[in-house]
Amino acid sequence: MSRKAELARLERERLLRLEERAKVRREALAVTEGVSETVALSRARGSGVAAPSGARGESPYRRLAGLDWLSKKGRLNLAQRMAGERYGACWRRAVAEARIASTLAEPNGGYGSGTPLNVIIAQAEGRAQAEARLAFYRRKLGGQPDLVAACDAICGRELTPREVAGSEREVVKIEAVLGVALDLLGVG
Repeated sequence: MSRKAELARLERERLLRLEERAKVRREALAVTEGVSETVALSRARGSGVAAPSGARGESPYRRLAGLDWLSKKGRLNLAQRMAGERYGACWRRAVAEARIASTLAEPNGGYGSGTPLNVIIAQAEGRAQAEARLAFYRRKLGGQPDLVAACDAICGRELTPREVAGSEREVVKIEAVLGVALDLLGVG
């Protein structure tokens, strides 16, 4: 191969590398713009979204649960936060669907899901205990529908007040109602 042909080949390789780098940059920019748009839309709908903690955005965005969002904004004290977490854990455990499979086949020792019977029984007992605890928490709230609904949505379903409410006025109301509910749950 002549010197001229070798130089031409090297130049083509250099241009191909430059083209590949430009393509990678364009794709990265498109992904960044797409993520930014998705985060902006989520925030507009009221979702709490935590920004990446890394200097160059290496860590991902993450959705903030209702209690996390309110705590980050300084709208809950530690006792309220702990009461909300206890309520939420009971609510999620109480509404969890049973894991018992419905099937006529007996592939794994007679239990359709492959889960041992003692584990299924322990899950059911845990769920029953959570339902009893949730009923106790709701009695502490006096069975007031607004208090229960605020705790169910924000502590249990982990929604932000903005996701629950339709207007800014309702957001403020839900935050106030939740504060009262968590104060009641934190007592005793």
